[in-house]
Amino acid sequence: MEDLGRIHQIIVPFFGHNMTFNLEVMIMTWIVISALLCFGFLAAQKKSLLPSPLQVVGELFVVHLFALTEDALGEELSKKYAPLICALFMFLLLSNWLGIIPHLEEPTKDLNTPLSLGIMGFCIAHYAGIRAKGLKTYLKGYCEPMFIMAPLNVIGELAKVISISFRLFGNIMGGAIIILVVSYLTFSIITPPFLNAFFGAFVGTIQAFVFTMLTVVYIAVQVN
Repeated sequence: MEDLGRIHQIIVPFFGHNMTFNLEVMIMTWIVISALLCFGFLAAQKKSLLPSPLQVVGELFVVHLFALTEDALGEELSKKYAPLICALFMFLLLSNWLGIIPHLEEPTKDLNTPLSLGIMGFCIAHYAGIRAKGLKTYLKGYCEPMFIMAPLNVIGELAKVISISFRLFGNIMGGAIIILVVSYLTFSIITPPFLNAFFGAFVGTIQAFVFTMLTVVYIAVQVN
């Protein structure tokens, strides 16, 4: 069980203070980013009316995620935010699938990754709200139905970041704990590979979709 709590860190001095970085998460994140860049390059390299398998997969992601974003935000705003939503989903999907490969770990198993993405979605949603409504109308929304509700409304908005981040982190980390416990109980003979595939492929896909759709909903709530 000690493997679950083992963290490979690098410490960088910065103006008299030590900054700690999780080396494993950084490496896994760059593996995901590199794989997505290679996929995008290869899928778009030779576009044709008779698409290659990579082009078909890429078009499926783009078409369906653009359609979902358009349903929530409308045609005009979807042109701005659909590329972000598509990239977010593909990053989360591949990150959650990474744990299926032996000796690799999901970046989303570390709270810093989903929390960073949650904060990013929070900032984008509120930026979109200010752009759509204007600063005065945007701030006025926190005083509804009466001005004394403003602190609770602010807390409610901040709670969305915690909710969306811990939901993803909890499911991925929970799956890792279950796999590790069963591995020790069965000596890693039969069950763990099936559990690994289940939590990585099925639960990982569901959680990537939920996180992405919640981000779309948060943006839609702010702009409407």
